[in-house]
Formats: sequence, C-alpha cells, structure tokens
Amino acid sequence: MTDALDALDPEDRKLITLARATRARNAVPEGAAVRDETGRTYVAGTVALESLRLSALRTAVAMAVASGAKSLEAAAVVSGATAVTDEDRAAVRDLGGPATPVLLAGPDGTPGAVVTAG
Repeated sequence: MTDALDALDPEDRKLITLARATRARNAVPEGAAVRDETGRTYVAGTVALESLRLSALRTAVAMAVASGAKSLEAAAVVSGATAVTDEDRAAVRDLGGPATPVLLAGPDGTPGAVVTAG
C-alpha cells in the first residue's frame, strides 16, 4: 500500500486518507472526498436512509455544492467496488468537468483505478 500511495500527489493521498477515515469511522460501505478549486475538501460516507440513498461520492459532491464550490480539482472513493459508477462520475463531471480525476482505492486505502469524470 505504501508504494502506491507514495506515487500519488500529496493532495490526492490526503483525499484517500480522508475518505478511508470516514468510511471506517461511520462504518459505511464507502467513503469519499472531493477537493474544490480553492483546495477545500469535503468528505462524506454512504447515505442509506429509508427515504434517501446516496453514494459517498455523490454526497461529497453535494456537500461541496452546498458549501459554494464552483468546481472540483479531484475526487476519491474508498470502497470494495472494482469501478466508479457512471452516476458517481456524472456527479463529479457536473461540478468539475469531464477531465476531473476520480481515484478509486480499496478498503485498506490502496489506490487502484484512476478514471476521469468524463
């Protein structure tokens, strides 16, 4: 895990660390973090209420929008999934544009795929 994390930009490592901590602290299937155009980060876990279901990444994007973010620089998801869903990529794309990188890391924080929101 260390070698893969060390290869990432420090700010991207921070996103994975924050997402992983949120996933563990809240005992949810996914944790996510996004970084806006000013460098602020927004962190969220999966929302699974009877009347509202949101992935961690969509929740983090919503938090960024609600806090006044105008764009995203990057996003990260910590999950047992093997791919970032189209819906999650669309949420990132809506705010950050199609070239915004989305990092996917395993539950232990090991970086896996890096895709764009496009």
